[in-house]
Amino acid sequence: MQQETAIELIVGLGNPGSEYQGTRHNAGFAVIDRLLKSFSVPFTETHRCESRCFSGRFRGRNLFLQQPLTYMNLSGRAVAPLARREKIAPAAIMVISDDLDLPLGDLRIRRGGGAGGHHGLESIIAELGSADFLRLRVGIGRGGTGSTADYVLSPFEGEDSDRFQEAVGRAAEAALAVLTAGATRAMTNFNRKFAGTTDKESPKEQTTTPTASDEKEVLL
Repeated sequence: MQQETAIELIVGLGNPGSEYQGTRHNAGFAVIDRLLKSFSVPFTETHRCESRCFSGRFRGRNLFLQQPLTYMNLSGRAVAPLARREKIAPAAIMVISDDLDLPLGDLRIRRGGGAGGHHGLESIIAELGSADFLRLRVGIGRGGTGSTADYVLSPFEGEDSDRFQEAVGRAAEAALAVLTAGATRAMTNFNRKFAGTTDKESPKEQTTTPTASDEKEVLL
């Protein structure tokens, strides 16, 4: 069996600024924050490559966590320079993002493939020149009849907020599982339907690009 590539960089996607904190589209940021709290040794924070970057040691090897500050659809402009600077191959990168077409609370881990209409992933693929990185997608479900842009740029409320926070916690556990046991085992343990989802919320690949007004396009 071919040995899996160890993850050296974990990227959580989102938009910077207090007005976007806690929004659906900032699921990646939330998972990074939760993951940092789970480490027994504190990581050092620096601001470089247009991002908040956290560096430390995990199980005897260097590990970087990154929150790009470029806004969502320019995320690659932060990820690619950091990867080049630290000589990290695409295969050693894991990107955590929200996913509209996964039911709220579901997680999916996979390597490679397209961006599925997610502009942050599109930017990273373009800037890296490769799609061969690991993805951890956090399901946020789809809204009702309103704008998709308004939906992803707003926070959850009520019971959905509780389900989202639980999903963030499980996503942090999934990321840890990738680091400790490898992606294949993590997929087995976490790529399953969340108990809180209904049969009507069957997951499917995100294939459409969210519509948005011009002033919101950079955030998506």
